[in-house]
Amino acid sequence: MRPGRPPRMGEHSGHKDPEQSEKGMRASAIHGIRRRIRGVQVTAAGSALAVCAVWAAPAEAADTAPGTKPTIVLVHGAFADASSWNGVVERLERQGYPVVAPANPLRGLYNDATYIASVLDGIKGPIVLVGHSYGGAVISTAAAGNSRVKSLVYVSALMPDKGETAMSLAGRFPTELAGATRSVPFRAGGGVTGTDLYLQPDKLHRIFAADLPERTARVLAATQRPVSTAAFSEKAEVAAWRTLPSWALVAKQDRTINPAQERFEARRAGSHTVEIDSSHVAMISHPDAVTGLVLQAAKSAGSAP
Repeated sequence: MRPGRPPRMGEHSGHKDPEQSEKGMRASAIHGIRRRIRGVQVTAAGSALAVCAVWAAPAEAADTAPGTKPTIVLVHGAFADASSWNGVVERLERQGYPVVAPANPLRGLYNDATYIASVLDGIKGPIVLVGHSYGGAVISTAAAGNSRVKSLVYVSALMPDKGETAMSLAGRFPTELAGATRSVPFRAGGGVTGTDLYLQPDKLHRIFAADLPERTARVLAATQRPVSTAAFSEKAEVAAWRTLPSWALVAKQDRTINPAQERFEARRAGSHTVEIDSSHVAMISHPDAVTGLVLQAAKSAGSAP
């Protein structure tokens, strides 16, 4: 069941300011996509928090003049939460960048991309959108039609093309992930049911975070957020990397997404690419390298007219 999308923040009747006009133009551009993305109920409280986080940022996001520092939005992937970006957030903020790291719902590609797009609607000024793992698929859809997204950054990420799924890519570039998950049925409001995937705790260290201490991996296993199987089975309807400049980090020791897949994706997208000796969670184990790549994208976005 996929009810219509919730109203965007700032929509109301009466006088329209320039920001509302921009949103109206962008709504027309992505109307076809969001008619397919149903079942999303974004709460007013969650949206308000996203907006407040940006308005409280150290740089004034409303200023879109050349040289303005963009807001950097960090989207986590499956089996993780926004805290996985902590080291990168700290480093970016020391450089004076406004940063937002929203909670990715992990309920399905259409659902998640719609939610992240609504977070972007609450941000003024230029945006650099960063995705880790499954978060890469989410940002590729969420950025569609948003003229304020200036660049995309993929960190050991999925970068599906139109018509592809995470499962179809994994079929071409297999890894050990398939044998390291367990399925758990879930129930949600309105009679909705589905299946969640968890990483098996005794396999998470090797598959997901081999270059972190074992005690850290145990914490990640205990706090992991499950992902609905719909996240991996729904086909991408757009691929924003086809029209936006992108940067990509290949984790050469990744056992969750095949490094050969990461190279293939970055090559066909024409991404500025770096490779490092890292497990899947490079933003945790190598925050300096990840921050450096994000800064490249941010500086490019900030200097664009």
